[in-house]
Amino acid sequence: MKKTVLIALFFIGINVSQAQELKWYTNVKEAITVSNKEKKPMLLFFTGSDWCGWCIRLQNEVLKTPEFSKWAKESVVLVELDYPRRTAQSDEIKQQNNELQQVFGIQGFPTIYFANAKVNKEGKVNFEGLGSTGYVAGGPSAWIATADAFVKKPVVSAEPKAKTESKAKAKSKKA
Repeated sequence: MKKTVLIALFFIGINVSQAQELKWYTNVKEAITVSNKEKKPMLLFFTGSDWCGWCIRLQNEVLKTPEFSKWAKESVVLVELDYPRRTAQSDEIKQQNNELQQVFGIQGFPTIYFANAKVNKEGKVNFEGLGSTGYVAGGPSAWIATADAFVKKPVVSAEPKAKTESKAKAKSKKA
């Protein structure tokens, strides 16, 4: 009995540590550098971490799961833009987060915005918005399916669709 309990705790511990291994950037300039280097879009999580019920629910149901962790490591660079009421923040982070809230037109929490960014020679950041979402019911699978629509670009075939379809029909007739 003791061995079973210890084994179960071991596996729970592994799952929790995997979900916590994610790197959430709070400095957007640092995240942009990593995003461009890794050629991954940024996931900008606008949250009220210590007061927003839907933000906390999104964290618990999706963002802290092993499934999300695996997806995020492969797909995005994570950025948390927090607007807490009880947690202290530096003036630089407050200013950065307020500017980004205006840039992206964020009116409610939680909002997750997917974007690419480039820094020009003058140091100005240009964002390319890919889409946004918030809380999605159905757990990590449903949320990831929604996010993939913004993150994963469709593969464009070099051949026109009509030729591809006729080749598929020809193959099926041969079989």
